[in-house]
Order: sequence, then structure tokens, then C-alpha cells
Amino acid sequence: MRFSWCTLLVKDMDESLRFYQDVLGLEVDSRFSAMPGLEIAFLKTGETQLELVKNAGSQSVAAGDAVSWGFQVDSLDDALAMIREKDIPIYSGPFIDPTVKYFFIQDPNGLKIQLKQIIESPPSPPIKV
Repeated sequence: MRFSWCTLLVKDMDESLRFYQDVLGLEVDSRFSAMPGLEIAFLKTGETQLELVKNAGSQSVAAGDAVSWGFQVDSLDDALAMIREKDIPIYSGPFIDPTVKYFFIQDPNGLKIQLKQIIESPPSPPIKV
């Protein structure tokens, strides 16, 4: 078994697509109207897809405060600069621990997005015997 996709209800499909394409670099795999008032878009990142759903009949799109999606970046400093350049508020962080650096932003629907960089640990010195 492998994880295939996750779904997020969105307030505004175009605004959400711009965020996930322009900020996180995801590509639209497909976008279609499933029925009147129901629009769906799949974005891809590697093998996993994000499904965005805009339901004209739904008033609430709250993802919940305990939910976040994580994206790994090569450079947290570059990610921070890009986020600041796009005037996206930092939700929390940046934080640094021995193995990762990360911070959180929010997508247009209030979902927390974590951007993190794995910190490469220096090689251990050889053991002398």
C-alpha cells in the first residue's frame, strides 16, 4: 500500500491553486468540474497528489488547528526569503533543533504548512584505538 493523495476543501480554487503553484512549486495534474458547483483540482508532488475541492454549497472549509502539511526544502533561508518576498506571513518559527530547521505559514484556507530543511550532521571523527 502507498499513500496516494489528501483532500482539502478550499474557499477559492484560483487563489488556492496560485498558492500551491507559486509558493510551493506544485504542478496541476488535472482540474475539472465534477458536477455543477463542485470543482476539483489535483496537484502533484512526486508520487503524492493534493486534491483541492471547491464546493459552492459548502460554507466551512476549516482544516482544523491540529492539522498541518509538511514540505521539505533544500534551504530554509531561501524558503524564508521567498515567503517574505511574496508577503506571506510567518505563522510560527523559524525553529532549529539538532536535525531540522523549520517554520510554518498558512495557505489561503488556514491550513498550516510546514517548510523544513534537514540539517546534515557532520561526519563523526574516526575512533582512535
